[in-house]
Amino acid sequence: MNPHRPNLDDLDAHALREQARALMAQLGEKDQLLASKQQEILYKDTKIAQLTHEIAGLRRYQFGKKGERLSGEQGSLLDETVAADIAAIELELKQLRGAPSISQPKQQPKRVTLPAELPRIEHRHELDSTTCACGCQLQRIGEDVAEKLDYVPGVFSVERHIRGKWACKQCQTLIQAPVAAHVIDKGMASTGLLAQVLVAKYADHLPLYRQEKIFERAGMRLARSTMAEWVGVCGVQLQPLADALREALLAHRVMHADETPVQMLKPGSKKTHRAYLWAYAPGAFEDLKAVVYDFTEGRAGEHARSFLGDWQGSLICDDYSGYKALFTQGVVEIGCMAHARRKFFELHASSKSQLAEQALQYIGQLYEIERQVKDLPADVRRRIRQEQARPLADTLHQWMLAQRQRVPEGSATAKALDYSLKRWGALTRYLDDGLLPIDNNRIEQQIRPIAVGRNNWLFAGSLRAGRRAAVVMTLIQSAKLNGHDPYAYLKDVLTRLPTQPASRINELLPHNWAPSA
Repeated sequence: MNPHRPNLDDLDAHALREQARALMAQLGEKDQLLASKQQEILYKDTKIAQLTHEIAGLRRYQFGKKGERLSGEQGSLLDETVAADIAAIELELKQLRGAPSISQPKQQPKRVTLPAELPRIEHRHELDSTTCACGCQLQRIGEDVAEKLDYVPGVFSVERHIRGKWACKQCQTLIQAPVAAHVIDKGMASTGLLAQVLVAKYADHLPLYRQEKIFERAGMRLARSTMAEWVGVCGVQLQPLADALREALLAHRVMHADETPVQMLKPGSKKTHRAYLWAYAPGAFEDLKAVVYDFTEGRAGEHARSFLGDWQGSLICDDYSGYKALFTQGVVEIGCMAHARRKFFELHASSKSQLAEQALQYIGQLYEIERQVKDLPADVRRRIRQEQARPLADTLHQWMLAQRQRVPEGSATAKALDYSLKRWGALTRYLDDGLLPIDNNRIEQQIRPIAVGRNNWLFAGSLRAGRRAAVVMTLIQSAKLNGHDPYAYLKDVLTRLPTQPASRINELLPHNWAPSA
């Protein structure tokens, strides 16, 4: 046997081993894919069961005995919330279940006949070419007309979308321009009307039962239950935008945070309990103009930790204990000088304290320096702070320590001094970083609209309703911060959203948005 000639048996055995390895690798990949699919099916089944249980409870309330339901204004607000929640859950179930089977009968939507006296504005959708693929000339044989109710504040009109039907006699082909995608499939409301309802509810603090009366005066009676369904569906559709804005916010290293209580009433219960709306915004000197709201059933610090995730940076906040755990996980605490100043202001207002007046003068000088440097570059701002504000802050600190030894324990003056002395490091950390603001006023300005309107639009009948409000308000308030009209912004976003690729969702965020041509 030639020693240099390979053994055929060895070659066959090697080939078989390679084939076996390849087969095992393929089987392993298939097993992983199967396990992934099974996990996905399990998640969907669990989520569907959860949503089915939730919607059953809401329907029991909606169609329950009248004696078990609330009456008056409070009942109207809760009814709106329940109707919106049901519509939102139905959309989520539809998305989870996917396309219905062919054998499943299609449910025809119930449409209100739009009044004939309303003005009609026609939008014609025709083919780009009337030549059939076979080369013959198409002939127009009719048209389909779909009407959508539109609203410009104070005036209703009807959009008539006319799609001509074209047929080719040679190859028996029927062709039409495609139906434009809509944020509410087969809904009667235009995106302009949807935007109006959302802005009126969440920016102008008008609950749906009040909007119902306003629309009736304009010549169209819209049931609040119908509008509630629109609100519920829009909340689900706009959620990806709020999620993307949160991701954009977490990419910045300086952040403001604050929270405010709101009342929450669950269906089946006639008692309210305190829930919270949290607000987060990039630092006052960051280039991103945005605010993101988060609705939770409580005020525990775990909610802030859940929102921020593994974010690490400088957090401007008040002295609430819920944030403390973050400061052991890589987050740097930045105090709010406005809160420290407020303690002395209240002391001076109640007792005309000379000590409080002196403290206010010191803090006022620090704010005067901030007014002078607010529009300067960060490095210049830091340098001026070090030269002018640092010596002043050190003098204030020494003065506070001296005064604290002279006042009795437990007195209002001692409490005002202790608030600043215990947080002195956090309160003066802004002096060493030109990107840090002196206080948390930026986020408090974004909380103020919530405090003004919460009795109307944020009567939260469920956790879902509160989160929906947080989503819509996130987009409305962020649009305002970027100088946009919230109505124009939401109308354009709702028009483009159904066909916007998920990979380009950031184009619709308020700080990136440009009106479509």
